[in-house]
Amino acid sequence: MKQINTICICGGGSLGLVCSGVFCSKNSNVSLLTGHPDNWKTNIQVIDPKGIVFSGNLKRISKHPKEVVTDADLVFLTVPGFLIEKTLKNIKPYLKPDAIVGSVVSSTGFFFAAHETLGGKHCLFGFQRVPYIARQKKYGEIGELLGYKTELNIAIENCQDTDGLRKELETLFGTPINLLSNFYEASLTNSNPILHTGRLYTMWKDYTGEIIDNPPLFYADWNDEASDCIIRMDTEFQLLLKELGIREGAIPTLLDYYESSDAASLTNKIRDIQAFKSIASPVTKTEAGWIPDFTSRYFTEDFPFGLRFIKELAEKNHIHTPVIDKVYNWGMSKTCALEK
Repeated sequence: MKQINTICICGGGSLGLVCSGVFCSKNSNVSLLTGHPDNWKTNIQVIDPKGIVFSGNLKRISKHPKEVVTDADLVFLTVPGFLIEKTLKNIKPYLKPDAIVGSVVSSTGFFFAAHETLGGKHCLFGFQRVPYIARQKKYGEIGELLGYKTELNIAIENCQDTDGLRKELETLFGTPINLLSNFYEASLTNSNPILHTGRLYTMWKDYTGEIIDNPPLFYADWNDEASDCIIRMDTEFQLLLKELGIREGAIPTLLDYYESSDAASLTNKIRDIQAFKSIASPVTKTEAGWIPDFTSRYFTEDFPFGLRFIKELAEKNHIHTPVIDKVYNWGMSKTCALEK
């Protein structure tokens, strides 16, 4: 496996900042492609829960792909789902023939878009779930790595040395990485596309425009109704996986993943995740009080660039998914209404 020396990160959000800091601290040559280069500092810092600081200097920061992609051994997308296809098209003319292209998470359509846009000409990889829980403390300068995963799952395609790349990425992220059998196992996660959408549906399916005095926290105020909904969605999802021939356990059920046995125990487990406790629900403050924020990424990403792929594959394979359909149609009614 050729050593990865030069990295281009595409996307200046929380994960882009945190990954930049971690990679820079390991003496990699890291450049950044962002729409807001003037708001970034060359020297960046990332602080983890133990107070460990990852810091380093970005080589280049630009909004022009030609300036940061051309010499990259690895191009790493940390952009939201609606920007994946656009980003791939923008970087395509400047990729080296042997450049590796990957995504911080695959459940928002990375592999589907990369197959169509890049046409099998590059080695691809994508994580099943995001490697870090990340937040910006000071935009373009200081990030917070709020939580690590004990291990990561990744799909790799069109690579001459798959295990060599896995080991390189394991070193970069500082976390053990397991290799998945195919891109479906990374793309069809039951994480955000089911966990988030089911919670949103049970929280606001009956919302009619009233003011919310005390907005619930997204995870700390999780309830059994949300747990029951995502369990039923996940049951339908597992039927799709079986039909696609994905090996059993490759994408564990939500109950297995959260070491729970029913809705009540799942609720307790989710509420007790320390790194999630402070995360708010997507709301906007008005003069009168709080209202749901249907423009948040929970809506603009997890429905049209998450649950959508599960629903479309289920329809293609004739899998009956009444709960997924109900949740998806509700979420899209909110998202599409914003476009009118």
